[in-house]
Amino acid sequence: MPRLTTRPINKVLRVRAVAVCVAVSLGLVACMGEPKDTHPDQVLTKRRALFKQFTRTLEPIGLVAGGRREYKTDEFLGLAQDLEKLSSKPWVYFTPDGNYPPTRSRPEVWSKPDAFKQAQQQYLDTVKALVLAAQGGQLPAVQKAVDGVTASCKACHKDFRFE
Repeated sequence: MPRLTTRPINKVLRVRAVAVCVAVSLGLVACMGEPKDTHPDQVLTKRRALFKQFTRTLEPIGLVAGGRREYKTDEFLGLAQDLEKLSSKPWVYFTPDGNYPPTRSRPEVWSKPDAFKQAQQQYLDTVKALVLAAQGGQLPAVQKAVDGVTASCKACHKDFRFE
């Protein structure tokens, strides 16, 4: 017989936050009617491909943190490590000439490079904290670290991305 559990409100909010991050990322994928990436180096296409990988990696992480998927420590650690490997890759594709249609990046990415760099570092730090929590194997610590990652995503999107 299935066991019913009562989720505290913070778990519900965590699930919603992860769902919002996933939905925003999937929204990028769904925008098929946008103009083609005409940049010679296709920096926009490359960074979008990496962010799609983020989404595919974050989705199962969010399901575990939200209690909708079983927490298997080794599997979760592998996902966290995969995210860490990806976490530094897209930023090189925000080149000075990378602000062209169909980008969803705000001009602040280029007009406030120090703030954008700080947001990147915040993200890298939260992903590192997620890996460390996953290495510890304690679900509450992992859930808190996932909250940090999703908060970092949302903060960066708020300041540097058109929704």
